[in-house]
Amino acid sequence: MPLLSVQNVRKTYTTAEGRLDVLNDIRLTLEAGRTLALTGESGSGKSTLLHLVAGLDAPDAGAIVVDGLEIADMSEPGRAAMRRNVVGLVFQQFNLIPSLNIGDNLSFHARLAGRQDRTWLDTLTGRLGLSSLLTRYPEQLSGGQQQRVAIGRTLAAKPKLILADEPTGNLDEATGDAVLSLMLELVAQTGAGLLMATHSQRLAGMLDDRMHLHAGKIA
Repeated sequence: MPLLSVQNVRKTYTTAEGRLDVLNDIRLTLEAGRTLALTGESGSGKSTLLHLVAGLDAPDAGAIVVDGLEIADMSEPGRAAMRRNVVGLVFQQFNLIPSLNIGDNLSFHARLAGRQDRTWLDTLTGRLGLSSLLTRYPEQLSGGQQQRVAIGRTLAAKPKLILADEPTGNLDEATGDAVLSLMLELVAQTGAGLLMATHSQRLAGMLDDRMHLHAGKIA
């Protein structure tokens, strides 16, 4: 059974201008230990698809199965538990906890999931260039630094499936490449899967497979 299966998924929103078909009959599978890049212009449906896979929204039709569990069959607490224990999210919003210092932000998800690994966390902290910032608070960091913290927080918990929406969009090219390489290392080390939305064909080329979305359809 694949780690992720998306079958015949459709999603429509009602707008002031009428019905908007955001996703139309989307199908994809992702095996554990594999990486898949979703490419496409803004508005093509990449972020919507990631939100559906994370259980943050529900499709109008079709099935999404994560690690053997059908998302439609889960309660809201069940979907929250899936995001805590199975799925790691790296979205464009940092969502750091302002009352926690950087060290505590980095370890937050791993503690919730009961998977604290000090050696791995120290490795992440060093690779992300955050070792000297652990006692600071999010408001004291630049946008790029906060993005690195958000990525490190996700990777620290060693999720089975990583969902990343333009995860290096706030980083310079060299740092972005280093961060993506770190995520690919995690996939190789733990057998996780990575589904990443990106507008960059160069970054997409670093992943195993690519899928292009255009106007809500697989092009």
